[in-house]
Amino acid sequence: MHDDADAPGSDGANRENRAGGARPRRRAAGAAVWDHEHRRLTIGLLLVISITAFEALAVATVLPATATDLGGAASLGWYGWVFSGFMLANLVGIPAAGLLADRGGPARPFVVGCVLFAFGLVVAGLASSMPVVVAGRIAQGFGAGALSSIAYVAVVRGYAAVDQPRMLALLASAWVVPGLVGPSAAAALAHQFGWRSVFLLLVPLTAIAAALAMKGLGSLAPSSGGDDSPPASMRAALQLAVGAGIALLGAESHALLATVACAAVGIAIGLPALRRLLPVGTLRASPGAPAALATKGLVTFAFFGAEAFLPLALTTVRGESMVMAGVALTAGTLAWTTGAWIQERLVSRVDRVALVRTGVAMVAVAIVGAGSVLVVESPGAVAIASWALAGLGIGVSYSTTTLIVFETTLEGGEGRAASALQLVNVLGVAFGTGIGGAVLGIATGLGGSQGMGIAVIDAVMVGAALLGFTAAGRSPCSVGSLAVASRA
Repeated sequence: MHDDADAPGSDGANRENRAGGARPRRRAAGAAVWDHEHRRLTIGLLLVISITAFEALAVATVLPATATDLGGAASLGWYGWVFSGFMLANLVGIPAAGLLADRGGPARPFVVGCVLFAFGLVVAGLASSMPVVVAGRIAQGFGAGALSSIAYVAVVRGYAAVDQPRMLALLASAWVVPGLVGPSAAAALAHQFGWRSVFLLLVPLTAIAAALAMKGLGSLAPSSGGDDSPPASMRAALQLAVGAGIALLGAESHALLATVACAAVGIAIGLPALRRLLPVGTLRASPGAPAALATKGLVTFAFFGAEAFLPLALTTVRGESMVMAGVALTAGTLAWTTGAWIQERLVSRVDRVALVRTGVAMVAVAIVGAGSVLVVESPGAVAIASWALAGLGIGVSYSTTTLIVFETTLEGGEGRAASALQLVNVLGVAFGTGIGGAVLGIATGLGGSQGMGIAVIDAVMVGAALLGFTAAGRSPCSVGSLAVASRA
Protein backbone atom coordinates (compact mmCIF):
# COMPACT_ATOMS: atom_id res chain seq x y z
CA MET A 1 0.00 0.00 0.00
CA HIS A 2 1.11 3.62 -0.60
CA ASP A 3 1.55 6.05 2.26
CA ASP A 4 -0.91 8.95 2.16
CA ALA A 5 1.86 11.36 1.19
CA ASP A 6 2.59 9.31 -1.91
CA ALA A 7 -0.96 8.46 -2.93
CA PRO A 8 -2.17 9.73 -6.30
CA GLY A 9 -3.94 13.03 -5.83
CA SER A 10 -2.30 13.75 -2.43
CA ASP A 11 -0.44 16.99 -1.72
CA GLY A 12 2.88 15.12 -1.66
CA ALA A 13 2.26 13.57 -5.05
CA ASN A 14 1.02 16.85 -6.53
CA ARG A 15 4.10 18.72 -5.29
CA GLU A 16 6.35 16.07 -6.84
CA ASN A 17 4.49 16.27 -10.16
CA ARG A 18 4.60 20.07 -10.23
CA ALA A 19 8.32 19.95 -9.56
CA GLY A 20 8.82 17.71 -12.56
CA GLY A 21 9.30 14.52 -10.53
CA ALA A 22 8.15 11.10 -11.64
CA ARG A 23 4.47 10.30 -11.47
CA PRO A 24 3.39 7.53 -9.09
CA ARG A 25 3.63 4.21 -10.87
CA ARG A 26 0.47 2.26 -11.41
CA ARG A 27 0.50 -1.49 -11.59
CA ALA A 28 -0.20 -2.75 -15.08
CA ALA A 29 -3.31 -4.86 -15.58
CA GLY A 30 -2.46 -8.50 -15.06
CA ALA A 31 0.91 -7.87 -13.43
CA ALA A 32 -0.17 -9.25 -10.06
CA VAL A 33 -0.41 -12.85 -11.31
CA TRP A 34 3.38 -13.11 -10.89
CA ASP A 35 3.88 -11.01 -7.75
CA HIS A 36 5.04 -12.52 -4.46
CA GLU A 37 1.50 -12.95 -3.14
CA HIS A 38 0.21 -14.86 -6.17
CA ARG A 39 3.28 -16.53 -7.70
CA ARG A 40 2.95 -19.94 -6.02
CA LEU A 41 -0.78 -20.11 -6.73
CA THR A 42 -0.25 -19.14 -10.38
CA ILE A 43 2.50 -21.71 -10.94
CA GLY A 44 0.56 -24.41 -9.09
CA LEU A 45 -2.60 -23.88 -11.14
CA LEU A 46 -0.66 -23.82 -14.41
CA LEU A 47 1.10 -27.05 -13.49
CA VAL A 48 -2.17 -28.76 -12.56
CA ILE A 49 -3.81 -27.77 -15.85
CA SER A 50 -0.71 -28.78 -17.82
CA ILE A 51 -0.56 -32.19 -16.10
CA THR A 52 -4.24 -32.95 -16.74
CA ALA A 53 -3.85 -31.76 -20.34
CA PHE A 54 -0.79 -33.95 -20.89
CA GLU A 55 -2.57 -36.94 -19.39
CA ALA A 56 -5.62 -36.44 -21.62
CA LEU A 57 -3.47 -36.34 -24.76
CA ALA A 58 -1.06 -39.06 -23.64
CA VAL A 59 -3.77 -41.63 -22.96
CA ALA A 60 -4.98 -41.53 -26.55
CA THR A 61 -1.39 -42.09 -27.69
CA VAL A 62 -0.52 -45.09 -25.50
CA LEU A 63 -3.94 -46.75 -25.30
CA PRO A 64 -3.39 -49.07 -28.30
CA ALA A 65 -0.25 -50.44 -26.57
CA THR A 66 -2.17 -50.72 -23.31
CA ALA A 67 -4.99 -52.68 -24.93
CA THR A 68 -2.54 -54.99 -26.71
CA ASP A 69 -0.62 -55.68 -23.51
CA LEU A 70 -3.75 -56.31 -21.43
CA GLY A 71 -5.61 -58.74 -23.67
CA GLY A 72 -5.38 -57.71 -27.29
CA ALA A 73 -8.60 -58.07 -29.26
CA ALA A 74 -10.48 -59.30 -26.18
CA SER A 75 -9.91 -55.96 -24.45
CA LEU A 76 -11.13 -53.75 -27.30
CA GLY A 77 -14.68 -53.76 -25.92
CA TRP A 78 -13.38 -51.58 -23.07
CA TYR A 79 -11.49 -49.21 -25.36
CA GLY A 80 -14.17 -46.53 -25.66
CA TRP A 81 -14.97 -46.66 -21.96
CA VAL A 82 -11.46 -45.47 -21.13
CA PHE A 83 -12.61 -42.10 -22.47
CA SER A 84 -16.34 -42.28 -21.67
CA GLY A 85 -15.71 -43.27 -18.05
CA PHE A 86 -13.39 -40.30 -17.62
CA MET A 87 -15.92 -37.88 -19.09
CA LEU A 88 -18.88 -39.20 -17.09
CA ALA A 89 -16.89 -38.98 -13.85
CA ASN A 90 -16.03 -35.40 -14.82
CA LEU A 91 -19.74 -34.60 -14.77
CA VAL A 92 -19.88 -35.61 -11.11
CA GLY A 93 -16.55 -34.13 -9.98
CA ILE A 94 -17.21 -30.69 -11.45
CA PRO A 95 -20.39 -29.73 -9.55
CA ALA A 96 -19.28 -31.52 -6.37
CA ALA A 97 -16.10 -29.43 -6.20
CA GLY A 98 -17.93 -26.20 -7.00
CA LEU A 99 -20.46 -26.82 -4.24
CA LEU A 100 -17.76 -27.66 -1.70
CA ALA A 101 -15.75 -24.58 -2.70
CA ASP A 102 -18.72 -22.31 -2.04
CA ARG A 103 -19.52 -23.93 1.29
CA GLY A 104 -16.04 -24.52 2.73
CA GLY A 105 -13.45 -22.83 0.52
CA PRO A 106 -11.53 -24.22 -2.47
CA ALA A 107 -8.59 -25.80 -0.61
CA ARG A 108 -10.31 -29.01 0.51
CA PRO A 109 -11.90 -29.97 -2.84
CA PHE A 110 -8.59 -29.11 -4.52
CA VAL A 111 -6.76 -31.59 -2.30
CA VAL A 112 -9.45 -34.22 -2.87
CA GLY A 113 -9.19 -33.64 -6.63
CA CYS A 114 -5.40 -34.05 -6.58
CA VAL A 115 -5.63 -37.22 -4.47
CA LEU A 116 -8.26 -38.79 -6.73
CA PHE A 117 -6.36 -37.84 -9.87
CA ALA A 118 -3.10 -39.27 -8.52
CA PHE A 119 -4.87 -42.40 -7.21
CA GLY A 120 -6.38 -42.96 -10.66
CA LEU A 121 -2.95 -42.61 -12.26
CA VAL A 122 -1.56 -45.28 -9.93
CA VAL A 123 -4.49 -47.63 -10.54
CA ALA A 124 -4.20 -47.29 -14.32
CA GLY A 125 -0.41 -47.53 -14.23
CA LEU A 126 -0.49 -50.78 -12.24
CA ALA A 127 -3.54 -52.27 -13.97
CA SER A 128 -3.62 -55.94 -14.87
CA SER A 129 -6.67 -55.69 -17.15
CA MET A 130 -8.59 -53.13 -19.19
CA PRO A 131 -11.50 -52.93 -16.71
CA VAL A 132 -8.97 -51.83 -14.07
CA VAL A 133 -7.64 -49.17 -16.46
CA VAL A 134 -11.21 -47.94 -16.88
CA ALA A 135 -11.60 -47.82 -13.08
CA GLY A 136 -8.42 -45.75 -12.87
CA ARG A 137 -9.68 -43.40 -15.54
CA ILE A 138 -12.95 -42.93 -13.66
CA ALA A 139 -10.98 -41.87 -10.57
CA GLN A 140 -8.93 -39.54 -12.77
CA GLY A 141 -12.15 -38.11 -14.18
CA PHE A 142 -13.49 -37.28 -10.72
CA GLY A 143 -10.20 -35.62 -9.84
CA ALA A 144 -9.74 -33.74 -13.11
CA GLY A 145 -13.32 -32.45 -12.95
CA ALA A 146 -12.76 -31.14 -9.44
CA LEU A 147 -9.45 -29.52 -10.38
CA SER A 148 -10.85 -27.75 -13.45
CA SER A 149 -13.71 -26.36 -11.38
CA ILE A 150 -11.40 -25.17 -8.58
CA ALA A 151 -9.06 -23.52 -11.09
CA TYR A 152 -11.89 -21.20 -12.14
CA VAL A 153 -12.88 -20.55 -8.51
CA ALA A 154 -9.25 -19.63 -7.76
CA VAL A 155 -9.17 -17.18 -10.67
CA VAL A 156 -12.22 -15.25 -9.54
CA ARG A 157 -11.53 -15.36 -5.78
CA GLY A 158 -7.73 -15.19 -5.76
CA TYR A 159 -7.09 -12.44 -8.32
CA ALA A 160 -8.38 -8.89 -8.74
CA ALA A 161 -10.82 -8.30 -11.60
CA VAL A 162 -8.15 -6.48 -13.60
CA ASP A 163 -5.88 -9.55 -13.41
CA GLN A 164 -8.45 -12.21 -14.27
CA PRO A 165 -8.26 -11.89 -18.09
CA ARG A 166 -4.50 -12.51 -17.97
CA MET A 167 -4.89 -15.49 -15.67
CA LEU A 168 -7.49 -17.01 -18.00
CA ALA A 169 -5.10 -16.48 -20.92
CA LEU A 170 -2.34 -18.21 -18.94
CA LEU A 171 -4.60 -21.18 -18.21
CA ALA A 172 -5.37 -21.44 -21.92
CA SER A 173 -1.63 -21.34 -22.60
CA ALA A 174 -1.12 -24.26 -20.23
CA TRP A 175 -2.54 -26.52 -22.98
CA VAL A 176 0.01 -25.43 -25.59
CA VAL A 177 3.09 -27.38 -24.52
CA PRO A 178 1.10 -30.58 -23.80
CA GLY A 179 -0.64 -30.14 -27.14
CA LEU A 180 2.64 -29.79 -29.00
CA VAL A 181 4.81 -32.36 -27.23
CA GLY A 182 2.33 -34.51 -25.29
CA PRO A 183 1.65 -37.23 -27.88
CA SER A 184 5.28 -37.54 -28.97
CA ALA A 185 6.58 -37.46 -25.39
CA ALA A 186 4.08 -40.12 -24.37
CA ALA A 187 5.12 -42.29 -27.31
CA ALA A 188 8.79 -41.89 -26.38
CA LEU A 189 8.13 -42.78 -22.73
CA ALA A 190 6.07 -45.80 -23.72
CA HIS A 191 8.77 -46.98 -26.11
CA GLN A 192 11.58 -46.53 -23.59
CA PHE A 193 9.93 -47.53 -20.29
CA GLY A 194 6.55 -49.02 -21.24
CA TRP A 195 3.07 -47.54 -21.32
CA ARG A 196 2.72 -47.72 -17.52
CA SER A 197 5.35 -45.00 -17.10
CA VAL A 198 3.07 -42.46 -18.81
CA PHE A 199 0.64 -42.76 -15.91
CA LEU A 200 3.04 -43.30 -13.01
CA LEU A 201 5.51 -40.50 -13.78
CA LEU A 202 2.71 -37.92 -13.45
CA VAL A 203 2.03 -38.82 -9.81
CA PRO A 204 4.98 -36.90 -8.25
CA LEU A 205 4.35 -33.96 -10.58
CA THR A 206 0.76 -33.80 -9.33
CA ALA A 207 2.01 -33.70 -5.73
CA ILE A 208 4.41 -30.84 -6.55
CA ALA A 209 1.66 -28.83 -8.25
CA ALA A 210 -0.67 -29.36 -5.29
CA ALA A 211 1.95 -28.20 -2.82
CA LEU A 212 2.63 -25.02 -4.79
CA ALA A 213 -1.04 -24.07 -5.14
CA MET A 214 -2.20 -24.95 -1.63
CA LYS A 215 -0.78 -21.92 0.16
CA GLY A 216 -2.69 -19.51 -2.05
CA LEU A 217 -5.88 -21.58 -2.03
CA GLY A 218 -5.84 -21.91 1.75
CA SER A 219 -6.15 -18.14 2.12
CA LEU A 220 -9.38 -17.98 0.09
CA ALA A 221 -12.23 -17.84 2.59
CA PRO A 222 -15.32 -20.06 2.34
CA SER A 223 -18.73 -18.58 1.74
CA SER A 224 -22.26 -19.82 1.36
CA GLY A 225 -23.10 -20.35 -2.29
CA GLY A 226 -26.83 -20.91 -2.21
CA ASP A 227 -29.60 -23.10 -0.89
CA ASP A 228 -28.81 -26.38 -2.65
CA SER A 229 -27.95 -29.12 -0.19
CA PRO A 230 -24.93 -31.31 -0.98
CA PRO A 231 -27.00 -34.53 -1.23
CA ALA A 232 -29.44 -32.92 -3.69
CA SER A 233 -26.65 -31.58 -5.88
CA MET A 234 -24.77 -34.86 -5.83
CA ARG A 235 -27.90 -36.77 -6.81
CA ALA A 236 -28.40 -34.38 -9.71
CA ALA A 237 -24.77 -34.82 -10.81
CA LEU A 238 -25.04 -38.62 -10.71
CA GLN A 239 -28.35 -38.49 -12.57
CA LEU A 240 -26.78 -36.29 -15.25
CA ALA A 241 -23.87 -38.71 -15.67
CA VAL A 242 -26.25 -41.66 -16.07
CA GLY A 243 -28.37 -39.81 -18.63
CA ALA A 244 -25.33 -38.64 -20.58
CA GLY A 245 -23.90 -42.16 -20.54
CA ILE A 246 -27.07 -43.66 -21.99
CA ALA A 247 -27.27 -40.99 -24.69
CA LEU A 248 -23.62 -41.47 -25.67
CA LEU A 249 -24.06 -45.24 -25.68
CA GLY A 250 -26.77 -44.78 -28.30
CA ALA A 251 -24.58 -42.41 -30.30
CA GLU A 252 -21.85 -45.06 -30.44
CA SER A 253 -24.24 -47.74 -31.71
CA HIS A 254 -24.47 -46.15 -35.22
CA ALA A 255 -27.93 -47.69 -35.59
CA LEU A 256 -30.72 -45.15 -36.12
CA LEU A 257 -33.32 -46.87 -33.91
CA ALA A 258 -30.88 -47.50 -31.06
CA THR A 259 -29.51 -43.96 -31.29
CA VAL A 260 -32.98 -42.39 -31.12
CA ALA A 261 -34.14 -44.68 -28.29
CA CYS A 262 -31.03 -44.09 -26.16
CA ALA A 263 -31.15 -40.37 -26.83
CA ALA A 264 -34.77 -40.21 -25.66
CA VAL A 265 -34.06 -42.16 -22.48
CA GLY A 266 -30.84 -40.25 -21.79
CA ILE A 267 -32.55 -36.88 -22.23
CA ALA A 268 -35.46 -37.92 -20.01
CA ILE A 269 -33.03 -38.88 -17.24
CA GLY A 270 -30.34 -36.25 -17.65
CA LEU A 271 -32.21 -33.08 -18.65
CA PRO A 272 -33.97 -32.48 -15.29
CA ALA A 273 -30.64 -32.96 -13.53
CA LEU A 274 -28.89 -30.55 -15.90
CA ARG A 275 -31.57 -27.94 -15.26
CA ARG A 276 -30.92 -28.38 -11.56
CA LEU A 277 -27.16 -27.91 -11.90
CA LEU A 278 -27.20 -24.93 -14.27
CA PRO A 279 -28.54 -21.42 -13.56
CA VAL A 280 -32.20 -20.89 -14.37
CA GLY A 281 -32.71 -20.09 -18.06
CA THR A 282 -29.43 -21.45 -19.38
CA LEU A 283 -31.07 -23.94 -21.74
CA ARG A 284 -33.17 -21.19 -23.31
CA ALA A 285 -30.35 -18.60 -23.24
CA SER A 286 -32.15 -16.17 -20.92
CA PRO A 287 -30.55 -12.70 -20.75
CA GLY A 288 -27.38 -12.44 -18.68
CA ALA A 289 -25.02 -15.14 -17.53
CA PRO A 290 -27.38 -17.94 -18.70
CA ALA A 291 -27.00 -16.67 -22.27
CA ALA A 292 -23.21 -16.52 -21.87
CA LEU A 293 -23.20 -20.11 -20.61
CA ALA A 294 -25.41 -21.22 -23.51
CA THR A 295 -23.06 -19.47 -25.94
CA LYS A 296 -20.04 -21.22 -24.47
CA GLY A 297 -21.72 -24.63 -24.65
CA LEU A 298 -22.82 -24.12 -28.26
CA VAL A 299 -19.46 -22.88 -29.55
CA THR A 300 -17.66 -25.71 -27.72
CA PHE A 301 -20.09 -28.19 -29.27
CA ALA A 302 -19.48 -26.73 -32.73
CA PHE A 303 -15.70 -26.50 -32.48
CA PHE A 304 -14.99 -29.96 -31.11
CA GLY A 305 -17.73 -31.62 -33.13
CA ALA A 306 -16.09 -30.37 -36.33
CA GLU A 307 -12.49 -30.85 -35.17
CA ALA A 308 -13.00 -34.53 -34.29
CA PHE A 309 -13.70 -35.35 -37.94
CA LEU A 310 -11.28 -32.96 -39.62
CA PRO A 311 -8.41 -35.53 -39.73
CA LEU A 312 -10.79 -38.09 -41.23
CA ALA A 313 -11.86 -35.60 -43.89
CA LEU A 314 -8.27 -34.80 -44.80
CA THR A 315 -6.82 -38.31 -44.77
CA THR A 316 -9.61 -40.66 -45.83
CA VAL A 317 -11.71 -38.39 -48.05
CA ARG A 318 -9.03 -36.09 -49.50
CA GLY A 319 -6.12 -38.54 -49.34
CA GLU A 320 -3.83 -36.09 -47.57
CA SER A 321 -1.12 -37.24 -45.15
CA MET A 322 -1.50 -37.65 -41.41
CA VAL A 323 1.15 -34.96 -41.09
CA MET A 324 -1.15 -32.41 -42.70
CA ALA A 325 -3.99 -33.45 -40.41
CA GLY A 326 -1.71 -33.07 -37.40
CA VAL A 327 -0.56 -29.65 -38.56
CA ALA A 328 -4.19 -28.53 -38.85
CA LEU A 329 -4.96 -29.59 -35.28
CA THR A 330 -1.76 -28.00 -33.98
CA ALA A 331 -2.63 -24.76 -35.78
CA GLY A 332 -5.98 -24.75 -34.00
CA THR A 333 -4.34 -25.31 -30.61
CA LEU A 334 -1.80 -22.52 -31.07
CA ALA A 335 -4.41 -20.14 -32.44
CA TRP A 336 -6.70 -20.85 -29.45
CA THR A 337 -3.98 -19.61 -27.13
CA THR A 338 -3.36 -16.61 -29.37
CA GLY A 339 -7.07 -15.80 -29.24
CA ALA A 340 -7.05 -15.99 -25.44
CA TRP A 341 -4.21 -13.45 -25.31
CA ILE A 342 -5.98 -11.19 -27.82
CA GLN A 343 -8.97 -11.32 -25.52
CA GLU A 344 -6.76 -10.36 -22.58
CA ARG A 345 -5.61 -7.26 -24.47
CA LEU A 346 -9.00 -6.17 -25.78
CA VAL A 347 -11.51 -7.17 -23.12
CA SER A 348 -11.12 -3.95 -21.12
CA ARG A 349 -11.53 -1.74 -24.21
CA VAL A 350 -13.99 -3.58 -26.47
CA ASP A 351 -17.63 -4.43 -25.81
CA ARG A 352 -17.71 -7.98 -24.46
CA VAL A 353 -20.71 -9.04 -26.54
CA ALA A 354 -19.05 -7.80 -29.73
CA LEU A 355 -15.90 -9.71 -28.77
CA VAL A 356 -17.81 -12.95 -28.16
CA ARG A 357 -19.85 -12.63 -31.34
CA THR A 358 -16.72 -11.98 -33.39
CA GLY A 359 -15.14 -15.14 -32.01
CA VAL A 360 -18.22 -17.27 -32.62
CA ALA A 361 -18.58 -15.94 -36.16
CA MET A 362 -14.96 -16.86 -36.84
CA VAL A 363 -15.64 -20.44 -35.71
CA ALA A 364 -18.68 -20.70 -38.01
CA VAL A 365 -16.76 -19.34 -41.01
CA ALA A 366 -13.82 -21.62 -40.25
CA ILE A 367 -16.00 -24.75 -40.17
CA VAL A 368 -17.36 -23.83 -43.58
CA GLY A 369 -13.81 -23.27 -44.84
CA ALA A 370 -12.53 -26.57 -43.46
CA GLY A 371 -15.56 -28.41 -44.85
CA SER A 372 -15.05 -26.89 -48.30
CA VAL A 373 -12.14 -29.25 -48.93
CA LEU A 374 -14.72 -32.05 -49.15
CA VAL A 375 -16.37 -30.62 -52.24
CA VAL A 376 -13.84 -28.25 -53.84
CA GLU A 377 -10.47 -29.19 -55.31
CA SER A 378 -8.71 -26.69 -53.08
CA PRO A 379 -5.30 -27.22 -51.44
CA GLY A 380 -5.32 -29.06 -48.13
CA ALA A 381 -3.65 -25.98 -46.68
CA VAL A 382 -7.08 -24.33 -46.79
CA ALA A 383 -8.12 -26.66 -43.97
CA ILE A 384 -5.05 -25.66 -41.95
CA ALA A 385 -5.77 -21.95 -42.38
CA SER A 386 -9.44 -22.50 -41.61
CA TRP A 387 -8.72 -24.39 -38.43
CA ALA A 388 -6.29 -21.73 -37.28
CA LEU A 389 -9.18 -19.26 -37.71
CA ALA A 390 -11.44 -21.58 -35.68
CA GLY A 391 -8.87 -21.73 -32.89
CA LEU A 392 -8.53 -17.97 -32.89
CA GLY A 393 -12.29 -17.57 -32.68
CA ILE A 394 -12.87 -19.97 -29.82
CA GLY A 395 -9.88 -18.53 -27.96
CA VAL A 396 -11.47 -15.08 -28.08
CA SER A 397 -15.01 -16.18 -27.22
CA TYR A 398 -14.19 -18.88 -24.65
CA SER A 399 -12.36 -16.64 -22.17
CA THR A 400 -14.70 -13.69 -22.70
CA THR A 401 -17.84 -15.71 -21.90
CA THR A 402 -16.08 -16.92 -18.75
CA LEU A 403 -15.48 -13.32 -17.66
CA ILE A 404 -19.11 -12.39 -18.36
CA VAL A 405 -20.35 -15.24 -16.18
CA PHE A 406 -18.10 -14.32 -13.27
CA GLU A 407 -18.91 -10.61 -13.55
CA THR A 408 -22.61 -11.41 -13.18
CA THR A 409 -22.17 -13.83 -10.27
CA LEU A 410 -23.09 -12.95 -6.72
CA GLU A 411 -20.23 -13.07 -4.24
CA GLY A 412 -20.15 -16.52 -2.67
CA GLY A 413 -21.49 -18.26 -5.77
CA GLU A 414 -18.19 -18.54 -7.62
CA GLY A 415 -18.04 -22.30 -7.14
CA ARG A 416 -21.46 -22.76 -8.67
CA ALA A 417 -20.48 -20.49 -11.56
CA ALA A 418 -17.25 -22.42 -12.13
CA SER A 419 -19.20 -25.69 -12.10
CA ALA A 420 -21.68 -24.37 -14.65
CA LEU A 421 -18.87 -23.22 -16.94
CA GLN A 422 -17.13 -26.57 -16.80
CA LEU A 423 -20.36 -28.55 -17.21
CA VAL A 424 -21.33 -26.79 -20.44
CA ASN A 425 -17.75 -27.23 -21.63
CA VAL A 426 -17.60 -30.98 -20.93
CA LEU A 427 -21.08 -31.60 -22.32
CA GLY A 428 -20.30 -29.52 -25.41
CA VAL A 429 -17.21 -31.60 -26.15
CA ALA A 430 -18.89 -34.92 -25.36
CA PHE A 431 -22.05 -34.33 -27.37
CA GLY A 432 -20.32 -32.51 -30.21
CA THR A 433 -18.13 -35.55 -30.85
CA GLY A 434 -20.85 -38.06 -29.90
CA ILE A 435 -23.53 -36.61 -32.15
CA GLY A 436 -20.97 -36.21 -34.92
CA GLY A 437 -20.10 -39.90 -34.62
CA ALA A 438 -23.77 -40.86 -34.68
CA VAL A 439 -24.39 -38.76 -37.81
CA LEU A 440 -21.42 -40.31 -39.58
CA GLY A 441 -22.39 -43.84 -38.60
CA ILE A 442 -26.00 -43.43 -39.68
CA ALA A 443 -25.04 -41.71 -42.95
CA THR A 444 -22.62 -44.46 -43.95
CA GLY A 445 -25.03 -47.13 -42.72
CA LEU A 446 -27.66 -45.78 -45.10
CA GLY A 447 -25.26 -46.06 -48.01
CA GLY A 448 -23.80 -42.57 -48.02
CA SER A 449 -20.11 -41.77 -48.33
CA GLN A 450 -17.89 -40.65 -45.49
CA GLY A 451 -17.49 -37.31 -47.22
CA MET A 452 -21.24 -36.80 -47.24
CA GLY A 453 -21.49 -37.76 -43.57
CA ILE A 454 -18.76 -35.31 -42.58
CA ALA A 455 -20.44 -32.59 -44.65
CA VAL A 456 -23.67 -33.15 -42.68
CA ILE A 457 -21.68 -32.99 -39.43
CA ASP A 458 -20.15 -29.67 -40.47
CA ALA A 459 -23.59 -28.30 -41.33
CA VAL A 460 -24.88 -29.28 -37.88
CA MET A 461 -21.88 -27.60 -36.24
CA VAL A 462 -22.30 -24.40 -38.25
CA GLY A 463 -25.94 -24.31 -37.13
CA ALA A 464 -24.86 -24.68 -33.49
CA ALA A 465 -22.35 -21.84 -33.89
CA LEU A 466 -25.04 -19.58 -35.37
CA LEU A 467 -27.29 -20.35 -32.40
CA GLY A 468 -24.37 -19.38 -30.17
CA PHE A 469 -23.98 -16.11 -32.09
CA THR A 470 -27.64 -15.33 -31.40
CA ALA A 471 -27.39 -16.28 -27.72
CA ALA A 472 -24.30 -14.10 -27.26
CA GLY A 473 -26.39 -11.00 -27.95
CA ARG A 474 -28.33 -11.62 -24.74
CA SER A 475 -25.31 -11.88 -22.46
CA PRO A 476 -25.17 -8.56 -20.54
CA CYS A 477 -27.40 -8.22 -17.48
CA SER A 478 -27.49 -7.00 -13.90
CA VAL A 479 -25.23 -8.51 -11.27
CA GLY A 480 -26.44 -11.68 -9.63
CA SER A 481 -27.93 -13.63 -12.49
CA LEU A 482 -26.22 -16.74 -11.24
CA ALA A 483 -27.88 -16.51 -7.87
CA VAL A 484 -29.34 -19.86 -6.97
CA ALA A 485 -33.04 -20.15 -7.64
CA SER A 486 -35.37 -22.89 -6.51
CA ARG A 487 -36.68 -25.30 -9.09
CA ALA A 488 -39.69 -27.48 -9.07
